[in-house]
Amino acid sequence: MAALRKWLLTGLLVIVPGVITAWVLNWIVSTLDQTLQILPVAWHPDKLLGVHVPGFGVVLTLLILLVVGAIASNFAGRKLVQWGDALVHRIPVVRSIYSSVKQVSDTLFSESGNAFRTAVLVQWPREGVWTVAFVTGAPNGEVAAYLRDEFVSVYVPTTPNPTGGYFVMVRKSDCVELEMSVDAALKYIVSMGVVAPADPTLVSPSK
Repeated sequence: MAALRKWLLTGLLVIVPGVITAWVLNWIVSTLDQTLQILPVAWHPDKLLGVHVPGFGVVLTLLILLVVGAIASNFAGRKLVQWGDALVHRIPVVRSIYSSVKQVSDTLFSESGNAFRTAVLVQWPREGVWTVAFVTGAPNGEVAAYLRDEFVSVYVPTTPNPTGGYFVMVRKSDCVELEMSVDAALKYIVSMGVVAPADPTLVSPSK
């Protein structure tokens, strides 16, 4: 029985990562393939080739992103984007949603942004209990005036799904900045502490 249990656990360790990876990739490709619906039916790869080949939606999505990025990078494109933003901000309800999403996306994807660039240790949900969090910025405006002391905004992700979590503001002096990368911190969170990042003090310097 001990041998059977060992073989079963070994099989799970080999199969589960591959199955989950394949499932996630299949979900991503299937979702992006929906972008093919913007093409005329006669231009669909399934119609042209006579057989379904997954992945054309990924290529189309990348092309759209490249074209939009190229257009928005020049003077005329920036003016067009500004005109579109001004138009959306005139629409009630829509402007509130759009402005919030745009601010978050600008913070996350901007090359000059600092969101999710630093992993820290914070005491959460009570003093004496520590968890890994990510610095997303600093309080400002009325919130900063009320807090007075130097605070930072942090995102505390849940385990094993880091897409859910809590936004909290803590004193900067109460945060312990970690040397691990954001990727390593995410792996640590998703694995529920099983995949521990390497200790930087034990890594030999490269020659």
